[in-house]
Amino acid sequence: MSGAGAPNITVQAPGLKVAIVAASWHTTVMDGLVDGAQRGLAEAGVTDVTLVRVPGTFELAGACSALADRFDALVALGVVIRGGTPHFDFVCQGATVGLTEVAVRTGKPVGFGVLTCDDEHQALDRAGLPGSDEDKGHEAATAAVATVMALRQVG
Repeated sequence: MSGAGAPNITVQAPGLKVAIVAASWHTTVMDGLVDGAQRGLAEAGVTDVTLVRVPGTFELAGACSALADRFDALVALGVVIRGGTPHFDFVCQGATVGLTEVAVRTGKPVGFGVLTCDDEHQALDRAGLPGSDEDKGHEAATAAVATVMALRQVG
C-alpha cells in the first residue's frame, strides 16, 4: 500500500490564502479529493480557500501557474486512469513536470494530489471517500500548507 510510512502532519496555518485547482473527470473520485482538501485546509485553520475547476488533469499546471501570484499555496487535484493507449503516460508526465515547474518557478508550494492509477478501484481507494484506505486530497492540502509554514520559519 502506498500510504505505508506516510508522516502524520498536523499544522496550523490561519491567514493563508490557498487555491484548490481540481480537474473535472471522474466526478466521484474528484469530489472525494476536493472534500478531503477542503477538510485538510479547515483543520489547518485556513479559511481563505478558492476552488477552481478545470477540464482535466493536463490543465492543472497552466491554471496553477496563472493563479500562483495570488495565493500562498496551491493544491492540484486530478486523476488519470490507465487505458489502452500511451495517453496515460503523456498526461501523467505533463501534469507532474508542469506542476513541478510551477512550484520551482514561482516558489509557491503546490500540493500534488494527482492520482495516477491502473484502474478505477485504485482511484476510489485513494479518494478519501467512505471506505477508502487513503485521503490524497487531504494529504496534498496539508503538505502545501505545511511547506508554506516550514519556509516561513527559515525566513
